[in-house]
Order: sequence, then C-alpha cells, then structure tokens
Amino acid sequence: MFYYLSEWTALCSPLRVFQYTTFRAVMAAVTALLICILSGPWIIRKLTEMKLNQPIRGEDDLRELAKTHGKKACPTMGGILIIWAVVDSALLWARPTNHLVLLSLVTLLWLGLVGFLDDSAKVRAQKSDGIRARTKLLYQAGLGLFIGGYLLIDPQQGEMLQRLYVPFLKTPVIASMGVWALLWVVLVVVSSSNAVNLTDGLDGLAIGTTLTVALTYAVMTFVAGNRNLAAYLQVPHVVGAAELTVVCAALIGACLGFLWFNCHPAQVFMGDTGSLALGGLLGAIALMIKQELVLVIVGGVFVMEAGSVVLQVASYKLRGGKRIFRMSPLHHHFELGGWSETKVTARFWILSVIFALLGLATLKLR
Repeated sequence: MFYYLSEWTALCSPLRVFQYTTFRAVMAAVTALLICILSGPWIIRKLTEMKLNQPIRGEDDLRELAKTHGKKACPTMGGILIIWAVVDSALLWARPTNHLVLLSLVTLLWLGLVGFLDDSAKVRAQKSDGIRARTKLLYQAGLGLFIGGYLLIDPQQGEMLQRLYVPFLKTPVIASMGVWALLWVVLVVVSSSNAVNLTDGLDGLAIGTTLTVALTYAVMTFVAGNRNLAAYLQVPHVVGAAELTVVCAALIGACLGFLWFNCHPAQVFMGDTGSLALGGLLGAIALMIKQELVLVIVGGVFVMEAGSVVLQVASYKLRGGKRIFRMSPLHHHFELGGWSETKVTARFWILSVIFALLGLATLKLR
C-alpha cells in the first residue's frame, strides 16, 4: 500500500524512498516486529482464557522427557500472531498487485488454516493426534497443485517453473520438466511444510531456525529480482521476485517478535498453525525464485529433523523394532543424551547459521 506513495513524487520528492525495495523491506520487518510485540500479550491472554493449551505427549511417547515437557502448560495456536504480522506487514509495504506476493500470502493463510484445524482437533481431544495425516496431506498437496498450476499458466513464470537448477551449477540440469513440474511443486511444498512442523518441539527452536532461513532468502529474492545482480551472479532472474524480499523481511520481523514470547520458558507455542504455514511459505518462495534445492542446504536443520524421523520409522519397521536414534525428531535424541533444552536449541541455531552461510555461498560458487 505504501508503495503507491512513490507516485506522488511530483508533489513531494522524499516520497521516492517508497520505490526502494530495501527501504520497504526494512520497514516491513519493523512493522511485523511491532505487531508481534504489541499484540502478543493480548493474543496470549485470549488463547489462555479460551483454554487452548497444547496437549503434551505422555510417557509412552516421551519416556523420561515427559517429566520436563509435561510441565509446559502453554497455549498453542500462537502461529496466528505470526501470520497476522506477516500478512499485515506485507500488504502495507509490498506491491499488493504483485502476483508472487499474493501467492505467497495465499500459501501462508491456507496452510495456517490447515494447521488451525489440526490444532483445534488436538485441543478438543486433548491428544497429540489432530486431523488425519492423509487429510492434512491432501490439503497440502492441493495447495501445491494450485501454486504449480498458477505459475505454469503465467506467461512470465511458466517456462522458468519447468526448469530444475542444482546448487553450484550455472545452467539448469533439466530445461523443461513439463507437467512433472506440478508434482515437483507439490513435493517441495509438502516436504518443507512438514519439515518445519517436525522441528517445532522445543522452545524457540523452529522459530529461530526459520529466522535464519528467512534472512537467507531475503538476500536470494533480492538478487533474483534484480536483473544486473542475477546476471552477475549467474542465477535465474525472476521478474517481480524483488517484492518477495519484502515478504521475507516481514517474516524476519515476525520471527523476532514471536521469539520474544517463545524463547525458553515459552509463553506460547506456534502449533501446527504456525509451523505448517511457515514451512509452506519458505518452500513456495524457494520455488518462485528457482532456489528450491538450495533450501535443502539453507534449511539443513529442518532436513536433519525430518530425516531423523524417516530413518527412525524405516529402521523400526525393517529391522524388527531396532532404532537408530534414542528418539526422533533429532532434538529429542540429544535431550535424552543429556543436553538441556536450551543447549539443544542454541546449538541447532548455530548449525542453522552455518547452513545459511553455505546456502549463500551457492550464489557465488558456480
């Protein structure tokens, strides 16, 4: 919305600053941060009054960890605060007519709704199982098909979407995936959404890791949207992608604001309302700028967490009940190994920063 103030430069030349993506990105981050900080206490109070506390897994699941995790009586669905901050900030500071911005916000809202339904089912039943996994997967896959179909018919994005780029290589390894691009979009959206969801198990872990990924993709979207920078670094140039920098910046501000209340000891949990939405948003943005495989590097912590679950389940079924890890997702493995919750979170944050730097290195090392 504020972008259109730049059209009044004839009357007031300082308004030209609203044309600059960097200025609007900074303001989007500040706006989202303030929304979270100022409205957070009210939302937490309302969630508490509605008795929307996160159901805690019992000793049959968490074993000895149930003694510490069972003491956490925090409201869930705090993802509402994140979504509200990102959407409001993006609409204020990004170009609202940019179809990539709108598509990213649709992704955030849709998966936020799916997560809300899942959290609601958990709270009603007071169990850690929400809506059926198959139903959740269908909602996620449906969104992936919508994103893929929309981008395929877009004259500016259709050809780009069908290309597959690999980190450290200048040219696409597949020039045209055809209709298989739709399945690729579904795979990326579903995988990224669920990976963040699995990471959300300790105070501040998922939101802190999301922060570093959002910072990295703020840089990548800016580069992808700038023709000269993209040509210099030999990365795909995507028309309109610079506006996604504003969305990433809004996400950065929202992450910082939510972390204020979610750091140990947490006052609120994001729940599936937040984790599914954040993961899907990151996946969608990565797809739009053709840096989806780089997300495997940048989101290395998410990959580790999701991979630990896949390996644990496979080992249990194929090796007659034998486990690879003490418990999955991976953060519980280290908790059972004697690490405190804050130590696990801090060290995973450090790993996330390292992965982010490696991801940024792919922009130059080609």
